[in-house]
Order: sequence, then C-alpha cells, then structure tokens
Amino acid sequence: MQHKSVLMIHGAGGGGWEWSAWARVFQAADCEVHAPDLAPLACGLAATRFQDYAAQVRHWCHAARPQLLIGASLGGLLALHGQAAAPAAALVLVNPMPPAGFGSVGADASLPGPIVPWRRRATLASTARALPDADPSTWQFAWRRWRDESTTVIEEARAGIGTALPSTPVLILAGDADRDIPVATSLALARHLHADAIVLAGASHVGPLLGSNAAGIAEQALAWWRLGS
Repeated sequence: MQHKSVLMIHGAGGGGWEWSAWARVFQAADCEVHAPDLAPLACGLAATRFQDYAAQVRHWCHAARPQLLIGASLGGLLALHGQAAAPAAALVLVNPMPPAGFGSVGADASLPGPIVPWRRRATLASTARALPDADPSTWQFAWRRWRDESTTVIEEARAGIGTALPSTPVLILAGDADRDIPVATSLALARHLHADAIVLAGASHVGPLLGSNAAGIAEQALAWWRLGS
C-alpha cells in the first residue's frame, strides 16, 4: 500500500484541518494524503453553489488520482458525486449527506440569509454541544476554525443532488449519535449503494473526524481499505 494517494473532502463550515487525526493514521501507513479546503467563488460565498464545490472536487480527483476518496457530511455527497467523473478504487463516506431520493435532511432547520454564519456565531459552548464526543482541547481547536457557509450550497444539498451508483467498493461510517444525518438514513444509503456499513457508537456528526476516537475510526477505515486492496 505504499505511496497510495488518499483524498479527503471536508463538510460544510469546516476545512481540511478537520482531517488531522485521519491524516496522521493514513500517513503512518505510507499514504500520500490530500485534504484541501473547499473555496468559495471569487465573487463571494453567497454566490457559491454546490456545482462550484463539485468542480473543485473533480479537479482534485484528476490532479491527485486518489486510490481512496473519503468525504464527510457535505463532503460525502461531493465525494459520491465526484466519483462518477474521476473514480477512485474505493470510497469512504462519513455521516454523508444523502443524494436525491432519500428525503430532505435537515429541511426543518432554517438558514438565515444568503450566508450561514457559523464562524460569526460560533462559541466555545456551541462547539462543545456539537462535539460531545470530543475533549476540551479539541473544542478550542475547532471553535477557532469553523467558517461561514453558502446557504445555497446547503439548500441544494438538502433538496437532493442526483448521483450515479459508484462501481467501486464503498464504506459508510454512521454515528449513532448524529443529530444531523440520522443513522437510519446512512444505513438506507448503504443498502442502496450495496456498501459496507459500520455504526459508530456514541459518535456525533463531526465526531468521527474530531472526537476522542477519531484516530481509531480512521484505523477502521484503513483496515477496510487494506482488506479490499
């Protein structure tokens, strides 16, 4: 498995920094890890759409030629969508936003204005509530790094993005304490994709990346990939 390329796509309001624990695990296995930041359009975050992020993911896939493509939350949907254009040998989806056909996830949560002010409104307390499976030092780390997000991107993803079925092996990791993407939705998606699935006990929405057991969860993903490669 030496020198295999791994591309990690973060979720809404986050950045490549969310993959720190995962990057260490995969780098220790002699993998070349790419964890870039999704970037808004030059004209501003409010004008940014799902397809703008999707174009970036396609570009990264063509540039990095990853053997393993990993995505979390919105990044999971972007990875699934981008897999059709530049397929990797395997795909790992962590608490992914589902594609079209699985209902509107989070549609009952209102989004204020053209920009979701996650960075501007973030507090240490709100970060702790979002990451009950992380420790105080991680709350501090994440609180200072959240970013605002395009409301249009979130609304488009919630409404459902059509994707083709991947032809490569897929693993879905689903936190059973995820308040954003119900574990039942992730398991239904796994059945639809004929994917393997692991339910993560006590894991929140972002917990698989930033929680106290993030490295252990990354090890599970690595072991699954090794088994199939």
